[in-house]
Amino acid sequence: MFDSLSDRLSHTLRSVTGQARLTEENIKDTLREVRRALLEADVSLSVVKDFVERVRERAVGQEVSKSLSPGQQFVKIVQQELEATMGEGNVPLELRQTPSIILMAGLQGAGKTTSVAKLARFLREREKKKVLVVSADVYRPAAIDQLETLASEVGVEFFPSTSEQQPVAIAEAAIRHARIQFFDVVLVDTAGRLHIDDTMMGEISDLHRAIAPQETLFVVDAMTGQDAATTARAFHDALPLTGVILTKADGDSRGGAALSVRHITGKPIKFLGMGEKTDALEPFHPDRIASRILGMGDVLSLIEEAERKVDRQKADQLNKKIKKGESFDLEDFRDQLQQLKSMGGMGGMLEKLPGMGQMAEMAQGQASEKEFGKLEAMINSMTPKERRKPDLINGSRKRRICAGSGTQVPDLNRLLKQHKQMQKMMKKMGKKGGMQNMMRGMSAMMGGGGMGGPGGMGGPGGMGGMGGGRSRRR
Repeated sequence: MFDSLSDRLSHTLRSVTGQARLTEENIKDTLREVRRALLEADVSLSVVKDFVERVRERAVGQEVSKSLSPGQQFVKIVQQELEATMGEGNVPLELRQTPSIILMAGLQGAGKTTSVAKLARFLREREKKKVLVVSADVYRPAAIDQLETLASEVGVEFFPSTSEQQPVAIAEAAIRHARIQFFDVVLVDTAGRLHIDDTMMGEISDLHRAIAPQETLFVVDAMTGQDAATTARAFHDALPLTGVILTKADGDSRGGAALSVRHITGKPIKFLGMGEKTDALEPFHPDRIASRILGMGDVLSLIEEAERKVDRQKADQLNKKIKKGESFDLEDFRDQLQQLKSMGGMGGMLEKLPGMGQMAEMAQGQASEKEFGKLEAMINSMTPKERRKPDLINGSRKRRICAGSGTQVPDLNRLLKQHKQMQKMMKKMGKKGGMQNMMRGMSAMMGGGGMGGPGGMGGPGGMGGMGGGRSRRR
């Protein structure tokens, strides 16, 4: 997300570096480029006009502070105004009532039902809430079945409903059940709309009045650009929205919706959907997003993701093993691959590190899930003894392993070479901290041929910054 905008703005903002003072003359061209970059990112024209004017007013004639160069001062202003455009900070859900009711609305195809499941998982795992989900989409029986399947997948309870029932009756019955069974949160899915339809909007308004939800979230597809903000405003005219969930944000390289929704609707973006998996939902932090747009990375989100997804027990076991002088074997290597996959692969990690945007794109292309799958398949085709002692793997064993994994001998040779390099590195770092050690090792895995590409991709310096960030956070 924001790839094209980030590239344009990073290039544009370099043009003011070296100026002794920020004046209207020396930032005029820069502001013109900023305006063009935002419009090309499909940001609403009214938002662009207001944004550029606010930046100009703050930047012109402003003295440069002693600790910053003029270029840095200008970038700081742009960053602060980006944050102001998207909201002053993360706005959490209002969950004071028991049960708290969350009504989900949106156009058909925006990913509403999937977002219900993602939010249910988020509330269960991260907020430790007991969650009930129910579908009031009586027009699409398949949507009810889909939610039931997803509820089972994310480990929350599903309240049954049928297309013969009325939406209000369904929701009220679910809320009664939630009160009896002491649920913390009830998520109500509603019928999707292909467009703003008066009859159906009246129906969802009736539902809203009947159940009085604490949160009314509008689910919108980020890839529709500024149309997302326009649609959100139309829904807000019919419903008292409390926030927005922006879906398919990982498929939107422009970012126009994220920069337009808050300004146009006055309602905060509360979550970003960043993939199809049920754990791919993140709280929206305007300051972190602004930092990523300007190529400064998002280390805080990376740290939080590592703390949440990395298997701490395995990390500690690996650290103890290395400290004892035991060899880093191919089973450890496979564990590292799986940890890396759980964090979105090398590209997903690099895009959150400062100045690593282009390298992240490269890694996304080279370190795809298919390539990770190939490496895992080769390791899984080995015997436990071969995984523990890779030096045993001779020519005949290589042929057997490749036949079992559907790969070629050169693929296996590259894997063994990568493992050797990582083994040496882990041995050198045996005295360092567990999490930092593991992250650096995961990063180093990508160097030295094969799918890793350039050796510098996320080398020790890259992931080391992450390890250090975690320590400072404590």
